[in-house]
Amino acid sequence: MSISRRNFVKTAATASVALSFPTIVPRHVLGGANFVAPSEKVNVGIIGCGGQGQHNMRQLLLLDDVQVTAIADPAEYWNLNSFYYRDIAGRGPVKDEIEEHYQQKTPNFKVAEYVEFREMLEKETALDAILCATPDHTHAFVASNAMRAGKHVYVEKPMAHNLWENRKLAEIAKETGVATQMGNMGHSSEGIRQVVELLRAEAIGTVKETHSWCHATRWTNGLKGLPLGSTIPQPNFDWDLWLGPREEIPYHQDYTPVTWRDFWRFGCGAIGDFACHDMDATVWAYDLKTPDSVQVYPIGQSNDEIAPHGELGYFDFKAQGKQKEIKINWYAGAGRPDHHESFPENFQLSNRGLLFEGTKGTIQSDGAGGGPRIFPQELRGSIDRPEKTIRRVSGHHSDWIEAIKGGSAASANFEYSSRLTEIALLGVLSVRMGGAKIKWDPENMKAIGLPDADRFIKESVRKGWEVV
Repeated sequence: MSISRRNFVKTAATASVALSFPTIVPRHVLGGANFVAPSEKVNVGIIGCGGQGQHNMRQLLLLDDVQVTAIADPAEYWNLNSFYYRDIAGRGPVKDEIEEHYQQKTPNFKVAEYVEFREMLEKETALDAILCATPDHTHAFVASNAMRAGKHVYVEKPMAHNLWENRKLAEIAKETGVATQMGNMGHSSEGIRQVVELLRAEAIGTVKETHSWCHATRWTNGLKGLPLGSTIPQPNFDWDLWLGPREEIPYHQDYTPVTWRDFWRFGCGAIGDFACHDMDATVWAYDLKTPDSVQVYPIGQSNDEIAPHGELGYFDFKAQGKQKEIKINWYAGAGRPDHHESFPENFQLSNRGLLFEGTKGTIQSDGAGGGPRIFPQELRGSIDRPEKTIRRVSGHHSDWIEAIKGGSAASANFEYSSRLTEIALLGVLSVRMGGAKIKWDPENMKAIGLPDADRFIKESVRKGWEVV
C-alpha cells in the first residue's frame, strides 16, 4: 500500500512519541531518498554569482527553511553598475552578503567559497540542492552534474543552450527523481494563473492568435561579430573555466558581464532570454507541445557569431490531441502588435507583454507573469472569475523548496520547462539559420530538410565538458 511522504513523516513522529525513549531518525528516512524532512533546513549551493545569482541568493535569504552554505564562480567580483542590476556581484560580494545575513543569528557562520563548482559538489557533502545562475552555455553541464550527484536543481532560463542539451536535462531529472525548477519566476505569480484560467474557461471565446513581445535588443550595438584582439581579464577571474564547454578564445571585455548574451556561443539572443517568460502563459494555457512550423527572422545585422538587434517570428501549432490550433507571433526589439480594435483609444501597450485575441474579446498582460486586462471594457463585468484550478504558491523559490521537502513538484519543473524551452530554442534555431522555416521532427530531433541545422541542435563541446 502506497503512503505519501508527508503522511509517513506524521506516522514516524507519532511512533517516536509512543516509544517514550529518544529515537534518531536519519534525514533520508524522513524525507525519502535525497529529500529533506519538512522540519529541516535545505542546504543550497549557488553556482554563478553574477547579477542573476545575486538576485536569486537574496530570494533564498528570505526563506527561513533555507540556508545558503556554499557558492562557486570563476570571478571574485562582477561590476554590474552599467547594467540593469546596478550592483557589484561575484564570489566576494555575494559571500559577504550571505554571511552578514546569517551572522545576525549565528555569529560564526561562514560560507564555503569555490572557483570550480565541481570541487564544491565533491567537498560539500551536506548540500541538498544547487541553484545554477551561470551563462546559458554552461546550464546543462552544471545541472547534469548536480543531478547526477543527487542534488535538487534550480537552473536559470533557458534550461539549456541547445535542443539536445534541453532534452537531456529532462531525461536526467526523470531518471534521478530530484526536485527541479527553471528560473522563469513569473510562472509562480497569481497573475499568470488568472490569465491561464481565463483562457482555459474561454472567457474571451476561442483564441487562435497570440502575441508576445519584449524590448530587448543587442547590448553591443557596434560589433558585427566576435570582438577583435584581446583585453586583460580582471584580477582573480578564471576565463578558461568561464568558457567551459566552448573552444578556447582570447578574453575580451566585450564578453563579460551580461553582454555574453549577444554571442551565439554563449547566449541565445533576445528570444532565448525572454521567450521562457513571455510565451509561458500561452504554452501553459493550451498545453502546447510541438509546433508545426517555426520561422523567426533576424532584424538587423547578425551572423554565425552574433545575435541580431531584433526578431520577428511565427510559431504555428496545428490541432492534435488536446492541443488546439493556435499561432504565436513573437517580436523582439522595437516591434509589437497593432492597436487592437477592442482597446480604448488611449490604451498603450507596455514595452513587454502578451496579447490573446479571442472571438469575444482580448486579454492583455505584462510580460513575466502579469495579470489579465480584459477588453472591451464592457466585457469585464460579464465574465465570472473561473474556478482556481491551478495550485497557488507563495513564491518561485519556495515552490522549489517545498518540492525538495516532499511536496508537490514545482510548477516550472523540468518536465514542463523542457517543453517550454524546446519551443523557445526552435525559435533560436530559426534565427541562427537566418530566418529559415523549421519543420521539426521531435522524435528524431531533426529540422526536416535542413541538415546544416544539426550543428546547432547539438553543439560540439571541449573534451571533459560533455553532458552525460
